[in-house]
Amino acid sequence: MERTKKPEKLSQQMKKRSEKPIIKKDEYDGDFGTVISTGSTLLDLAISGGRVHGGGLPGGILVEAFGPSGSGKTILLSEIAGSVQRQKGEIMFHDPEARLNRRFAKLFGLELNDKDYFRSNTVPEVFSSVRDWEVENDKVIHGVFADSLAALSTDMEMEGKDGDKMGMRRAKEFSEELRKTCRILALKNYLMVCSNQVRVNIDPRSFQKYTTPGGESVGFYSSLRLRFNKPEKITNKIKVAGKEVKRVSGVKVEIEVFKSSIWKPFHTAPVTILFDYGIDNIKDCLQFIKDYTSNNVYTLGGNKLSVSMDEAVEIVEVGDLEPKVKEETISLWEEIESKFKIERKAKR
Repeated sequence: MERTKKPEKLSQQMKKRSEKPIIKKDEYDGDFGTVISTGSTLLDLAISGGRVHGGGLPGGILVEAFGPSGSGKTILLSEIAGSVQRQKGEIMFHDPEARLNRRFAKLFGLELNDKDYFRSNTVPEVFSSVRDWEVENDKVIHGVFADSLAALSTDMEMEGKDGDKMGMRRAKEFSEELRKTCRILALKNYLMVCSNQVRVNIDPRSFQKYTTPGGESVGFYSSLRLRFNKPEKITNKIKVAGKEVKRVSGVKVEIEVFKSSIWKPFHTAPVTILFDYGIDNIKDCLQFIKDYTSNNVYTLGGNKLSVSMDEAVEIVEVGDLEPKVKEETISLWEEIESKFKIERKAKR
C-alpha cells in the first residue's frame, strides 16, 4: 500500500488533544542520569520504568542478553548500539562470530567502520580493549558490544594447547577479565552489552534448567540480565499465480528482566523483531494500548485508528505520530504499575 496522503484530520486531532500528565522528574531517582533506549518502549520500561520516565539503560553497567538461537539477540545489540550513536556516543563492537555486516547494521541506524568494529577471538582480547579505550566526549554514554560471548576462545585454545582444560580456563579468564573491567565501566560510564547462548544444564544437582557459557562470572558481574524466551515465528502469506506462498519475516519474543540491580527484576516485555527492519516498536505499543484500554480497535488518544494493525501503523507513520504512541504507552504503563505500589510505614 502506497503512503502518499497524510491523514491531516487525525494528525490535527492528535496535536490538539491535551496530553496525559507526565510524572515529574523529581518523582524519580535523581541519580540515574542519561539512559539509552533498547529500541523497544516496553522493554525500556521493564528495565527501569520506575526510576526514570520512559525507562532505558544507564551507563556504567554490564548487560547480558541470553537466550536461544534465532531469538533476536544480535538485533537487540544492534538497536542499542544505534541508539548510542544517535546520542553522539562512540561504540566498540566485537563480533567473534563474524556475522554482522555494514549493510545489515544500517537497518538499525548503526554505522560501522574499521575503527569501531572488531572480529575478536579471545576473552582477554575483548575485555582488555575496553580497559584501554579512551573517548573524547565524557559527557555522553559510550557503548561496548560483544556478540557473542559463547564464541570467544582462550589464548591456549588458539594455540592448540590442553584441549581438555579449555572449559575451566575460559571460565577463569572470564572471571579475571570481568573483575578488572566492571570497575572501568562504572568509572568511565561505559555501557557494555553482551549476547550469550543458553545451554541445557545436565547437572541433576542444580536447580537451574539452563546455563550460559563462560562459567558463573558473567551472570555474577552483570548488573542486568535479559532472558529471551522461545521465539514465535511471524509468517506472512501472499498469493503468487493463484498459489499461497509463506515466508517467515521475523519473531515475537518475550524478554524477561531475569536479574537487575538497577530496578525491580522479573518484569517482562513482548518484543516484535522483523529481520529486515529490527524492533517494531509501533506495533508493540499499539497492541499494548489496545490490550489495556478495553478497545476492540487500535486507538490513539481515544481516537480510532483502524481495526487493522497494518493500517494503524501506516496512519501513525504517515502522520508522524510515533512520539504520541510512545508517550501514551508510557503513561498507560505507569498507571498500571502504580496499582502495584506498596504503601507501608517507613522503616526506622
